[in-house]
Amino acid sequence: MSAKFSNTTADFLEWGQAMNLLRNLYNDKKYKMSLLISLGCFFGLRISDILNLRWEAIYNKDEFELIEKKTKKKREIKINGQLKKHINDCYQQIKPKMLDEYIFTSQKGSIYSIQRINVMLKDIKTNYNLKIRNFSTHSMRKSFGREIFNRSGENAELAIVKLSHLFNHSNPAITRRYLGISQKELMETYDILSF
Repeated sequence: MSAKFSNTTADFLEWGQAMNLLRNLYNDKKYKMSLLISLGCFFGLRISDILNLRWEAIYNKDEFELIEKKTKKKREIKINGQLKKHINDCYQQIKPKMLDEYIFTSQKGSIYSIQRINVMLKDIKTNYNLKIRNFSTHSMRKSFGREIFNRSGENAELAIVKLSHLFNHSNPAITRRYLGISQKELMETYDILSF
């Protein structure tokens, strides 16, 4: 977590490391954190939107929609089949009393604050020996974007345009900068073509 009034940029987790982390958290009975990281990585939502999710929105669903807190824009989200299974597994372990409950609540019943989640992520970084410099609530959103970009292959520019739309960025240049895509990576796009 950064000092007050300082500007620290979150880094992304490599996809394999993120998937190992959520499996390890689940195996260690840290179901809510496993779920939080998986939702962040698979949905690409801001933490404020993840913390406002209720079980009824995602449990046993194929898709859902929400109004983003920051932009006030409606967003439709499809739930990946593997993620749906993970959500259902976490639901069975957490055993909420009602479907209309918020998912990410403390033992006292209040929704976790972003600051509290950042403290928990700092502990996770240490306890699970994560190879990431600045691990925070924004890291999962960046991991989502970076993995979409990495898997796009020769369609990298189309992936940037799609991500720009999903992230509600005003243009693709902002998305490139947000994901930390270097000029070298962009130039490698030309090497994909063959004669």
